[in-house]
Amino acid sequence: MPAVLEHARAFVVVRADLAELTHDLRYAGASPLGGLPEAKALEARMDEILSWFDAEEIEIKGVAPLLVDFPAVLGGVSVRLCWLEGETALGWYHRSDLGFPGRRPLP
Repeated sequence: MPAVLEHARAFVVVRADLAELTHDLRYAGASPLGGLPEAKALEARMDEILSWFDAEEIEIKGVAPLLVDFPAVLGGVSVRLCWLEGETALGWYHRSDLGFPGRRPLP
């Protein structure tokens, strides 16, 4: 979980910077965060961070907020351990066939 939290924190910062830069460029024509090259660099960094999750076989279910699932088996049932941006620990799961609406606290 420490590596997940580290990558999630990095992702949130890059996501916010890209949102701000894109907004500023669209509406003001300029941004203190840079221009198009910086936006492309931020997009590449986001892809790099998301690729880390994929390489670790962690499923990205959403990016705003960041939502990730870890495939697992609980009581003989296929589940996804579920972590949502802002949570400090892995404390939730849902059956694989139900998704987020079936989210429950880990026993």
